[in-house]
Amino acid sequence: MSTTFPRLLATHAAQRPDASAMREKEYGIWQSTNWSAMLDMVTNLACGLSKAGLQRGEHIVVIGANRPRLYATMLAAQSLGAIPIPLYQDAVASEYIFPMSNAEVRFCVVENQEQVDKMLEVRDQCPHLSHIYYDDPKGLRKYFQPGLISMEELMSAGHAFAIQSPDFYQQQVEQGQADDVAAMFFTSGTTGNPKGVVHTYHSLINRAEAGAKFDHLTHNEEVLAYMPPAWIGQNIFSYAQWLVCGYVVNCPESVSTVMIDLNEIGPTYYFAPPRVFEGLLTSVMIRMEDAGSLKRGLFHYFMDIARQYGHARMDGQSVGLLTSFLLALGNLLIYGPLRNTLGFSRVRVAYTAGEAIGPDLFRFYRSIGINLKQLYGSTETAVFVCLQPDNQARADTVGIPCEGVEIKMTENGEILVKSSGLLKEYYKNPSATAEVLTADGWYRTSDAGFIDAQGHLKIIDRIKDVGRIKGGINDGAMFAPKYIENKLKFFPYIKEAVAYGDQREKVCVMINIDFEAVGNWAERRNLSYAGYTDLAQKPEIYGLIKDCIEKVNADLAQDDLLAGSQVNRFLVLHKELDADDGELTRTNKVRRSFIAEKYKPLVNALYEGLHEQFIETLVKFEDGRTGSVSATLNISDAKTFVHMVKVA
Repeated sequence: MSTTFPRLLATHAAQRPDASAMREKEYGIWQSTNWSAMLDMVTNLACGLSKAGLQRGEHIVVIGANRPRLYATMLAAQSLGAIPIPLYQDAVASEYIFPMSNAEVRFCVVENQEQVDKMLEVRDQCPHLSHIYYDDPKGLRKYFQPGLISMEELMSAGHAFAIQSPDFYQQQVEQGQADDVAAMFFTSGTTGNPKGVVHTYHSLINRAEAGAKFDHLTHNEEVLAYMPPAWIGQNIFSYAQWLVCGYVVNCPESVSTVMIDLNEIGPTYYFAPPRVFEGLLTSVMIRMEDAGSLKRGLFHYFMDIARQYGHARMDGQSVGLLTSFLLALGNLLIYGPLRNTLGFSRVRVAYTAGEAIGPDLFRFYRSIGINLKQLYGSTETAVFVCLQPDNQARADTVGIPCEGVEIKMTENGEILVKSSGLLKEYYKNPSATAEVLTADGWYRTSDAGFIDAQGHLKIIDRIKDVGRIKGGINDGAMFAPKYIENKLKFFPYIKEAVAYGDQREKVCVMINIDFEAVGNWAERRNLSYAGYTDLAQKPEIYGLIKDCIEKVNADLAQDDLLAGSQVNRFLVLHKELDADDGELTRTNKVRRSFIAEKYKPLVNALYEGLHEQFIETLVKFEDGRTGSVSATLNISDAKTFVHMVKVA
């Protein structure tokens, strides 16, 4: 059915006015907002924004964490026919200049003082910006800049306007159509300026409905919204599907309280990128290493059983009476308490997306009874392209095309998608739009992959990143850097990896260690260190990382396509890769070409056979100051394995 988000809000408010729509944790206490109160809030905000001059078709920027008032702001803007643009709250001020100038933004609604300061910093470079509204007044009492107003004042003015013109809000909502532009999301910009992805109500709601239907979602679901709303994944799960299904979205108090809040809420529907699941598992393994010998022994015994049979049980397969008994006992002693510790005791459906997840990591969660699945999609496809059925969840695929999706491959293996969830265009960028949308309505994903015999889609890598080894014994072998990086990142000691090898005779990688996991490993072995840089260059740490790399090499040696992409040499970086330093996108994707240029001396040293290399790197601190980090990095060789050709 053709509709808009404000109309969906009105439906929930009419049908279930007293049911909780959102909860927000403040000062340790969960505060609930029901659907009726949410509609009132949206009405007052819409009337206030209209009175301030927000026009139909105009853009409004929203910056902050998941907060009811910020979600209400997006709904208020859409009620007036305006277009919300959520931006990443952890971006540095300069990163806002292009999207705000590009969209000619006059109105901006932010969460707190930090975001206000950023807006005031870029104001001279964003000539249209005239209205800045803030949710949290803490620290802003003595700010008197023109156009800076609290959301409380905005809503008060809107409330007064709504009393004078009681039919105004409803008249505005009724003007909205399904084909109107609903929102714009800026891509992460791995190779240049970000692009504004324009979505209509129809594209977003159609995909939200398809995902809800696939997993039988209802208004009874509980969701924890803690990833940035600017990320399309979080926005679909906690905004589009929230309004389609009418379930409860819970907003944690802060980043530091997410684990506590996860346990308190007990979500039934959960979504996170692989790095979150990696972090959760790392914290569990660290705690188990510190546990007593009996508890540690029980954990490993029952986890071995879970690894062998838990995945099959989740897929509905028979595992025999004795194994069923052991799994039940393990659930009582280990799996159940572990799910509860992680906050997943009530999870019915959990998804991961954004990057490939390591097979062992994937198997771990499913083996302890968590219905973790993968999906495939992007900002341009409104997320839902492929989903995994409950009994067909596999680590090496991203599922089957969901309702309303067609997939085909080009001759070079690029995946093309056609669905109702495709972007309308890239804003003010017709050439980029023409590059990704074909004349007959197919979207070029830039991903390489294929459909397997079971109808599941397998992703190899980005088309532009898939290369070939040139020279040496592996001349002509396929090189898929992301595939290799993801295999390395399964290990809890490796936080990030950057692989190089295209048009070179061997593969080399630069590694970021996981400071918490490796630090814990070092402390248990009485290995002292004075911070990240010192720890990263310890010979013992190189031995630890080398062992991880050689395990990946042994696995790659069994792969007919990628056996020639085994890692020959590696180094451990002296600093963590950081989005503020331009090395990662705001969605934590590696900017491989940028890193190659920034760390050119290290890349050269890897390929020239050197065993150490000095490097000095400029870094940006959280308070905006800059500094430098320098070190002489060790470079090590890794053992590779002979590929055994399979004989039919």
